[in-house]
Amino acid sequence: MRPAAGQPAYPGAIMLPVSAVAAVVASTEPAPIVLDIEASGFGPHSYPIEIGFVRADGTAFCTLIRPEPAWQHWDDAAENVHHIPREAAVRCGRSVADVALSLNQQLASATVYSDGWAHDYSWLGTLFEAAGLTPAFRLENLRALLSEQQAEQWHVVKQQVMREMQLQRHRASADARVLQATLLRLHRLKTVAGH
Repeated sequence: MRPAAGQPAYPGAIMLPVSAVAAVVASTEPAPIVLDIEASGFGPHSYPIEIGFVRADGTAFCTLIRPEPAWQHWDDAAENVHHIPREAAVRCGRSVADVALSLNQQLASATVYSDGWAHDYSWLGTLFEAAGLTPAFRLENLRALLSEQQAEQWHVVKQQVMREMQLQRHRASADARVLQATLLRLHRLKTVAGH
C-alpha cells in the first residue's frame, strides 16, 4: 500500500520540508553534496540499510535498501540509534541494483562528502559490489573542507544547527542536511570573522 501524498513512506519516518531548514542552509557559496548512510551495525559483516544525500540546491534523496539474502548481521544498538527495524528495510527497501543505479544517475561525476568517511566508504563499497557496479561519483571526507579552527568548532555548531532544525530522528537524509548546514554555517562564520 502506498502512503498518502505528503506522508512518510514507512513507520517512524518524518517528512522534512526544505522551508524548515532554508534559513540555516542559506549561503552565498555553493554547498557541497553531503551523503550519509545508516547501517545494520559496525564491523566487517555490516551493510547499508538506508542512504541519503542533500544536493547543493538543498533538495534531498533518501531510500531504504533491501538487504541481500546473505546480509544477515544485525546490531540492536545500531537500530536503537537509527530506529529502522530490519523488517522495514526488507519490506520497504529498494534492491541494491536499483539504489546503486539511482545514485550513479543522480551523482554522476560529482564529488560527494561524508563525515563518517571510513564507514560510509565501506558500506558504499558493499552496496556497489552487491549490485555489480562501480560508483560514478567520488566519496571524500567532509573534514577536508574544514580548517583546523572550523574542525574545533564543528561539534558545537552542529548542535546549534540540530536545535534550530528541530530534527527528531537519526536518519540518512536528515543527517546529511544537518552536516551540510553545519559546514555552511562554519564557512559563513569564517567569512564574517574575516579569516
